[in-house]
Amino acid sequence: MTETPHEHDEAQQERDGAPADDAFVSAEPLEADPEDACFPGDRGALAPHVRRVLVRLLQRRHLDAEQHRQDWAVLLEHREAIESRLHELFVRLVVDHDRGLAYKQQVRSDELDVPILLKDEAYTRAETLVLVYLRGVYQREITAGEAAARVDLEEIEQTVLSYFSRDDGDVARRQRAVHTALNRLTHEGVVVLDSPQRYRITPLVEIVLSAERLRELEQWLREQAADEALAGDEADADHDEADADIDEEDAR
Repeated sequence: MTETPHEHDEAQQERDGAPADDAFVSAEPLEADPEDACFPGDRGALAPHVRRVLVRLLQRRHLDAEQHRQDWAVLLEHREAIESRLHELFVRLVVDHDRGLAYKQQVRSDELDVPILLKDEAYTRAETLVLVYLRGVYQREITAGEAAARVDLEEIEQTVLSYFSRDDGDVARRQRAVHTALNRLTHEGVVVLDSPQRYRITPLVEIVLSAERLRELEQWLREQAADEALAGDEADADHDEADADIDEEDAR
């Protein structure tokens, strides 16, 4: 029986060990990336726009609903997925709807060995003094019904410089310390430079410095001022006594 050309080709393929055309299935390599991969080797499950918000939360001190509206919307829509990724790093997500802020906190536990990812960098004395003043202004303005709290650089300098002690150097040195403090607080988002020489205080100041902590620091400042005044009175008394001794020697 004579083979047709088609039958001949199939028979030849079988003799060569190759499957027929209709039986051939292209197998996907195991190392192939998913269709929605962002880069070669990507094994992430989050969409790119959700990943960006996650990274920004890790990069920044906070996420502001007013300043970062698009990121805020993504955060609220995908909060559970973002929280899950942060929890895997022992980091807690806090979303404060009243203040329009989202920020992260390091999870700490006495029962569990938790590697610390977020390390708190203590504020310097000058930064603390500036924070105390900004927090007081913010509380006063918001309580008065103002939509935002703003303050001039000159006003900050005049008030904060009065907090410094005699050991903090001359006026120029104290001014540099105030400016350095404002630079850090601007970088962290506690204040925003609205215009040259004028700052807007953000709600983050309430997170950084709670009302309870503010009261403690204000008490500390009052005690420090009293100690400074006492030290000044003692120094003046010593000076007067020395002058009296000199006058007595001259009289002799």
